[in-house]
Amino acid sequence: MANVKKFTEKTGIEVRVDNEGWEDVRPKAAVAANTGAGPDIILSTNDDANLYPEKLLDVTDLCEYLGKKYGGWYASTEAYLKPDGKKWLAVPLGCAGAMMVYRDSQLKAAGFNSFPKDTDGFLRMFKALKEKGTPGGMALGNATGDSGWTHWLIWAFGGSLVDKTNKVIIDSPETLKALEYAKELYANFVPGTLSWLDPHNNKAFLDGQVSVTNNGISVYYAAKNSQDPKIKEMAGDIQHATFPVGPVGVPTEFHLFFNQMVMKYTKYPKAAKEFLRFMMEQDQFGPWLQGCGGYVSQPLKAYESNSIWTVDPKHTPYRDATKNMRPAGYPGKLGYASAGAMADFIVANMVAEAASGAKTPKEAAERAQKRAERYYKV
Repeated sequence: MANVKKFTEKTGIEVRVDNEGWEDVRPKAAVAANTGAGPDIILSTNDDANLYPEKLLDVTDLCEYLGKKYGGWYASTEAYLKPDGKKWLAVPLGCAGAMMVYRDSQLKAAGFNSFPKDTDGFLRMFKALKEKGTPGGMALGNATGDSGWTHWLIWAFGGSLVDKTNKVIIDSPETLKALEYAKELYANFVPGTLSWLDPHNNKAFLDGQVSVTNNGISVYYAAKNSQDPKIKEMAGDIQHATFPVGPVGVPTEFHLFFNQMVMKYTKYPKAAKEFLRFMMEQDQFGPWLQGCGGYVSQPLKAYESNSIWTVDPKHTPYRDATKNMRPAGYPGKLGYASAGAMADFIVANMVAEAASGAKTPKEAAERAQKRAERYYKV
């Protein structure tokens, strides 16, 4: 809010900021877009801007200016917000990185001096941790942020929901290999992960029920700032690592992306764009990024050198989240179908069904194929 106050002092333009729970933003933004009334700027997630591109103000000039000045935008941001390769639908803000969060002492006790860099080592680690009585666990419920690891998993083995032409191809040999792997991984999870939503793994980790999970940097800060001496002591043992690389040989990370949409109905288009320009400039964005404490990874390359990423080595793994992430609906074109399939947890449900044995990998993939086709045929 300090930057908002600064903007008003500099320009004389009053700015009102409304806060919503992130689960409520998507439906409320859709209502605003379709009724033509609501906030001038909406901060939304993932590919929501692709649900109603015709309702958004063109911000191409602003994005080109910022890109030129600050070393360019990461390719992932262009995939989300410049789907035709020409016009920017919204201004990228960055992403909340989801990395592997683990207890260093428990990994070492299980025979691992460093976090595994490939999926084979990752599975061996989960097996070893379970044998030691310190299992790991990742969310398999309909968790908006923390079920994102299921996308990483499918991509890591070469599978994807669709191809470049948006043809649904999730029922593939590559997906089946990923689901077989998921079964082996899940067998070593702590019980209960099928119903985990976003808060559950944080709680399980801080309660000492799991030694490793996937999360933003918030678990580390919850421990660091805790009034409970036992939990505060845990902060020293917490480490972070990027997701391991699968058989495809490249990072296949998925993170929660944030974008800033200027609505076409706004009566103040120039002021709205000027506000976003002001907020993305070094004098404002630099301190804001530091204030985020590593929770948000920058969308512009120049901000990689921000001191937040080196002031604490535990921040560093989160630095390249926007750079390495793949967009929802990869490698297809984003739009209503990709956004709908994401919101319906098709990939997360498929992995949960196969991992738990509720369905065979083939049955789970076939069901996901049919569900996705309903969106991509609209």
